[in-house]
Amino acid sequence: MLRTFNTEDASQIFVGAFALAVPIAFSEEAWRLGATLPTINLLMLFGLSVLFLAIYSYQSVFQKNIRTRKWSFIFRLIIAYVITALVVALVLLCLDKLPLFSEPLLSFKRIIVIAMPASMGAIVVDSFDKE
Repeated sequence: MLRTFNTEDASQIFVGAFALAVPIAFSEEAWRLGATLPTINLLMLFGLSVLFLAIYSYQSVFQKNIRTRKWSFIFRLIIAYVITALVVALVLLCLDKLPLFSEPLLSFKRIIVIAMPASMGAIVVDSFDKE
């Protein structure tokens, strides 16, 4: 059954991302990793996030059936990661650990580090309501 992305899906992604972003965002290790990891490692971390999102979505959310829903699949991956990044940024902002205007690169790096596990929480909760 083909469904479109709706507010219920978005809210599930928000909740799942928040559930894993909060405990990790409180970790000083995550803040330091964002500051010290070389760019290549951050790119690998981002790539792993997207890869794991794609694998889990393919297996669970889309139940291995994307042949006629490729754009829905790609859209879901993008929106899941973007929502996750926004949730992570909001949590870091609340903790005063997102120096967006003074150090935008550091902010971006911290978001990537914390978004990796948070994105998995987001897609797992989203899969509770299968396509």
